Amino acid sequence: IPTKPTQKRVCGCCGPLRPRYKRLVDNIFPEDPKDGLSKSDMEKLTFYAVSAPEKLDRIGAYLAERLSRDVVRHRYGYVVIAMEALDQLLMACHSQSIKPFVESFLHMVAKLLESREPDLQVLGTNSFVKFANIEEDTPSYHRRYDFFVSQFSAMCHSTHEVPETRTRIRVAGIKGLQGVVRKTVNDELQAIIWEPQHMDKLIPSMLFNMQDTRRPEPVRDGDENPAALAESCFRELLGRAAYGNMNNAVRPVLVHLDSHHLWDPNEFAVSCFRIVMYSIQAQHSHHVIQQVNHLDHHNKNTPRVRAGIVQVLLETVAIAAKGSVGPTVLEVFNTLLKHLRMSVDFELGETSRRNSSSSVSSGRGKESEERIVQNAIIQTIGFFGGNLPDYQRAEVMMFVMGKVPVYGTPCHTPLLLGGLTSPWFQKSHLRLCPQVTSGFKSKSMAAALPPPFLDPLFSISLMEDSELRQLVLEILHNIIDRHDNRAKLRGIRIIPNVAALKIKREKISKQDVAFMKKHGQQLYRHIYLGCKEEDNVHKNFELLFTTLATVTIELANEEVVIDLIRLAIALQDMALGSEENMPMFIRCGINALVAAYLNFLSQMIANPPFCQHVSKVIELRNLDAPYLLPEHIFRDKCRLPESLDKDDRQLYFQTADMAECLAGPGYNAERLSIPYIPQVTDEDRLTRRKSFVDTISLQVDIMSNSLPDKSQLAEEITFETLKKAIDTTGLEEQEREKRRQVMEKFQKAPFEEIAAHCESKANMLHDRLAQIFELTIRPPPSPSGVVSISAGHTQHQSVPIYEMKFPDLCVY
Repeated sequence: IPTKPTQKRVCGCCGPLRPRYKRLVDNIFPEDPKDGLSKSDMEKLTFYAVSAPEKLDRIGAYLAERLSRDVVRHRYGYVVIAMEALDQLLMACHSQSIKPFVESFLHMVAKLLESREPDLQVLGTNSFVKFANIEEDTPSYHRRYDFFVSQFSAMCHSTHEVPETRTRIRVAGIKGLQGVVRKTVNDELQAIIWEPQHMDKLIPSMLFNMQDTRRPEPVRDGDENPAALAESCFRELLGRAAYGNMNNAVRPVLVHLDSHHLWDPNEFAVSCFRIVMYSIQAQHSHHVIQQVNHLDHHNKNTPRVRAGIVQVLLETVAIAAKGSVGPTVLEVFNTLLKHLRMSVDFELGETSRRNSSSSVSSGRGKESEERIVQNAIIQTIGFFGGNLPDYQRAEVMMFVMGKVPVYGTPCHTPLLLGGLTSPWFQKSHLRLCPQVTSGFKSKSMAAALPPPFLDPLFSISLMEDSELRQLVLEILHNIIDRHDNRAKLRGIRIIPNVAALKIKREKISKQDVAFMKKHGQQLYRHIYLGCKEEDNVHKNFELLFTTLATVTIELANEEVVIDLIRLAIALQDMALGSEENMPMFIRCGINALVAAYLNFLSQMIANPPFCQHVSKVIELRNLDAPYLLPEHIFRDKCRLPESLDKDDRQLYFQTADMAECLAGPGYNAERLSIPYIPQVTDEDRLTRRKSFVDTISLQVDIMSNSLPDKSQLAEEITFETLKKAIDTTGLEEQEREKRRQVMEKFQKAPFEEIAAHCESKANMLHDRLAQIFELTIRPPPSPSGVVSISAGHTQHQSVPIYEMKFPDLCVY
């Protein structure tokens, strides 16, 4: 009796005893592989497979066995025929029993991809792409594509020595990855494809081919460009990414750009992120913007690399700013401001090292490169903020101003390190606000200029840096000018016909009236003090004129008009005053500013007598004192007078004449007789007009100079010294004169001056009382703890350091 193996060999040799599916499969292979697949026999096999779907798995297994044998024996003609038969069976059979057949099919594709023959790799890829386009009725629970992702990714990086063959293999690899994506992203059970281990292979393979645009030979008709095909696949993958998969899809892009040093130059990085932003769904765009945190990984990299990353972010923001919502905005701003601060610190560090070394040229190069980083960050923040909705812009402005170091504000304590108090750091932060506020239109000034934003802004406007003051005025213009009138007012000049400018304005609202009553004096004070700065240039006076004009257009009712005229007269008196140590250019510039503004104001309120008075003064100045007009004083070669003729009343605007012109309904002209005096605030006591470093150094100088000299300590005590100490006659006369001056002041001084004086005294008294009460209620805290006795036991209560209050000179 023959054994089973013998029977198997006998049955295998005897054709009629072979199973029918094997005979049908054998018949599709011709004797000569050049003849190709037998169509009639293939139709019989297909009909049999459709009629008996339970035989599909056996057909597939037998075809796989023959194909494996032919691959090993290098009979590639039969391999092509077997794959063609597998493809046709796949396209023809759609049933539940096709699952085992697919496993045999994928096993055969894997065999072809493992071979080193490019033709077989391309053949297996084409078959897999056909399979990927088939929509299966039921999902597969156990099928995995890990091998195909790895193999297709390896083909995308082919380094075959023949350029044409290398291109074919890379194209096949890209098509295979595209097939994997199409087959898996729509299958809920194949969400594993979005895991990092697969994305780290898929995306770099596409980017590698997108990056390699060099082609050693011209593209022939019918050839496919790997770069274009990879871009198409990349777009398709990103377009199918869901909310939870965005980070896994974007992170490999950043890693690829890091690994291949593509941030400097960054043309490819910019194009990549443009593709990303235009491919993903709009509601997911903020995920990409959040990748600004990638800057944290490049803290110690070269400035050009950091600038390249920021410029890429700028391109991203330009597309996605409208869709950014919620905490994403402030997170991005916080990260960018942090790196702006770091860049300033790096620049100051390089500058100090350059000053201590002899390599001047290298230091200058580093400084300019850091400026590139800073300008890129400023441009990005400005563009991002400028594209946000108005309600978010207000939050961003307050957030940015909270990061600007201003002495005397609550945020100044953590800003004592590094270069945070340098003028460039303050300017770099303030340059953000004009871009953020550009086009900002708020219905009420109270919402656009809340105290947390307005107070530090006005504090900066008093610093002794003309550029800082210019930036503050530009920010105010952007916020106050809600009808785009600034372009019509550009340049300080005597406007002959204001009506021809076609100024757009609306009736001032109740909210804005309340805003001016609350903050008007603060605004006038900063304009007044800003005019007398000795480093003012032509642009400062232009911006001051625009500020006065926009306030008149947007916020001026009858009461505000009177206040503005009082302010103008006070500026004129300040320029003519002898107690102010003021350069002649500043004196003439202030007079020119007053003339230009009163000419504009008189025509805006349409008061003919007022207009006539202003025009008369301007005509006389044209004849006798042209240096008091803006058209002359701000020219390059304008001759300045040695002194101003204060006695020639016709050259200056007179309060009595203007009060007579405005006497009538609507205006309280009697208030014009009350001179404007800026109120004294905490800013004067804290000397905010200096930058923070200047303030500290100034206080140190004062303390050192106030110490008595050792030579003066040993003063000789004589009889004459004791006699002078006892004699009190002179002291009584001084006290009597002081009382008389106080009584005269309270009898004749205007109410505003008395109120400002009393308010300053009251503030100082309250501050002193608060200090005394603080000391009497409890002893000064100590970080080591406070000893208290309770129930006969001593207890130490520790006080956190951040709750302790140190004197300003002790804080570093």
